[in-house]
Amino acid sequence: MFTASDHSFVVCAYKENPYISGTIQSLLNQTVRGNIFLSTSTPSKYLEDVCSEFGIEMVVNPHPHLAGDDWNYGYNSAGTKLVTMAHQDDYYDPSFLERTIAALNKYDESESLLSFTDYFELRNDQRVYDNSLLKIKRIMNSPLSSAFLNNSVFLKKRILSFGDSICCPAVTLVKKNVGPSPFDTTFKNSCDYKTWVDLAMVKGRFVYIPEPLVGHRIYAESATSLNLGEDIRKGEDFEILSSLWPKPIAKAVNRVYALSENSNNL
Repeated sequence: MFTASDHSFVVCAYKENPYISGTIQSLLNQTVRGNIFLSTSTPSKYLEDVCSEFGIEMVVNPHPHLAGDDWNYGYNSAGTKLVTMAHQDDYYDPSFLERTIAALNKYDESESLLSFTDYFELRNDQRVYDNSLLKIKRIMNSPLSSAFLNNSVFLKKRILSFGDSICCPAVTLVKKNVGPSPFDTTFKNSCDYKTWVDLAMVKGRFVYIPEPLVGHRIYAESATSLNLGEDIRKGEDFEILSSLWPKPIAKAVNRVYALSENSNNL
């Protein structure tokens, strides 16, 4: 049985983000207390001061490259069974960790690869629980809330063949079952999507918690918004979809998915 002490929140920090203190505070406000530390490839006095303010450790990736490399460094630095990669500009409901552990404890420790919760969007500090993208993702993910279905390689792969329905900061990885350095290190933006697709090919549960316990912040300076604006995500998603479908079908799926992703633009 997992406990809170088996879990680490790894705060993925990049440069000087104005929302990072709020993110860390939401982690400290969890109803059960696990471990929290900050991981970065861009150390600065700003981040040192943030860590000092909240009394958390900072680890520094000495060989930065892309986001996946930074995430792997932080993930590998965690000495716990469970790891959540907390993005520096997002918000975590106080019950996130408690409900995550409860969901994973419905199964033997050897059965699950990861869990993930539903999420909402934060736009101009307002919570948005319903839009076309969120509704589509909830429909896609709903089968994974069933113990009879969330272990199916076919189903996990098929869900992800229609786009990335999993919100990265809402994911908690089971290290023993996932192994070291799980994140893709070839894509600039869609490294999380590629990682979920790779893990979907492996036997093990994707445990979906259908409650919006993470607030994903949408703002002009976020990496997601910038990469969408440069069409980086669209190209990378097409490459991933092409590994799951013949190219003409992948192109059609990507076109529809890209339209729904427009809600990430302000």
